[in-house]
Amino acid sequence: MKKVAHFFFVLLSLFSYSAFSFAEETTSTQLNLTNHWVGYFAAALTVIAYIAAMGEDVIQLKKSKPMVLSSALVWFAICIYYAMHGQAKTASLAFESNLLAYIELLLFILVSMTYLNTMTERGIFDGLRILLLNKQYSYRQLFWITGWLAFVLSMVINGLTVALLMGAIVVAVGKDQPKFIAVACLNVVIAANAGGTVSPLGGISTLFVWQHKILHFSEFFALMIPCIVNFLVPASMMYFSVPKETPDVTQQKIGLRRGSKRIIFLFILTLAITVSSNVLLELPPAAGMMAGLGLLQMFSYYLLKSEKSHFKGIEKRTKTLDIFQSISDIDWDTLLFFYGAMMIIGAIGFVGYLDSIAHFLFGEINVTLANIMIGLSSAFVDNGTLMFAVLSMHPDIPNVQWLLLTLTLGVGGSLLSIGSAPGVGLLGQVKEYTFGFHLRWMPAILLGYFLSIAAHFLINGQFSNL
Repeated sequence: MKKVAHFFFVLLSLFSYSAFSFAEETTSTQLNLTNHWVGYFAAALTVIAYIAAMGEDVIQLKKSKPMVLSSALVWFAICIYYAMHGQAKTASLAFESNLLAYIELLLFILVSMTYLNTMTERGIFDGLRILLLNKQYSYRQLFWITGWLAFVLSMVINGLTVALLMGAIVVAVGKDQPKFIAVACLNVVIAANAGGTVSPLGGISTLFVWQHKILHFSEFFALMIPCIVNFLVPASMMYFSVPKETPDVTQQKIGLRRGSKRIIFLFILTLAITVSSNVLLELPPAAGMMAGLGLLQMFSYYLLKSEKSHFKGIEKRTKTLDIFQSISDIDWDTLLFFYGAMMIIGAIGFVGYLDSIAHFLFGEINVTLANIMIGLSSAFVDNGTLMFAVLSMHPDIPNVQWLLLTLTLGVGGSLLSIGSAPGVGLLGQVKEYTFGFHLRWMPAILLGYFLSIAAHFLINGQFSNL
């Protein structure tokens, strides 16, 4: 009874808090702090935090730590100043607005990564690796297979996960060919970034645009051909440097654990629920993903309860599926980094700096040039952070320019190995794939970048008046 009473007390408290929050109104106005010490403090901490995050491997400090601390200090400074002027509610509402945007992103990625960790634990990706090895493809065939797989999978799966998976396959099949490993990993990075740009399910920057209802889900597929061009141009040039030999076949056998195929089905069903609930019911993508997490949790419960009858009379050959273990194995450093990045960019926007930048980029210079420049800068700065910054500027641009921005930010990170999560992930995993090797192919990648922009305007230019 005590537990029931406690539950209803918490529920009543939540409803009371919500009612109070919605009933409360404020007539405060936002202050311009661009020429104030608070603004200078926010800008300085932002620069310091990003430098520390970019130098993660040098200073041995996880990238999330400086970002989370800096964002907290910046918002405390803003809120203290507003409180001193009797407008504490204005600052707190701005903080809550940015927090809500992050929570939607967090829940979406949390469910996606949980499914991927669960499929990894069930041996699904290991089975894919063994399947490719047993087919006796040549290195040149494997170059295209791993590239296209990275492109297609990244349309529905996080690009970092796709890159690490394909990287493991490339290393396994090319253990005697370091040149193949290096060029195939570079191809995987480019393909993962290009594929993730086609769909809101695969890239952070596209997910942001979808969540903010700038573009509908189906509109992103207008970038399919430009993204294929971006992938194929450098891949076709790198192809001739791939060895012609065929790797030795593996002696391993594919061993999928119980429930693996049904988990794949549940993942596909979760994506279908997410897209359909957003298009038909206008629910945020996180709502559909959380429904899918509930399905996965119930399925794990079914596996646990049916285990005894399933293994009756035979030796137990698989461990129990633990969904909470899959959740704990998520890359929390990256998720917390995005928290810090989104909150600190939100603070910079609230101070007033983003309005000034937006006035220059989308008012004083050509919008197309501005979007191309922003895309090129994603070779140095995370594309999700840049997209959130642009969204915070609220630029009044047509759909064709939003698609261009999505394209350039999605594929611009391929220019350098440190420009995207897939590149950074493989830098740490594969010794043959280096910053210098990637840099040697940058002219080919840059050619693909500009040709993809040309393809976009050739195909989608007629939608400029939307």
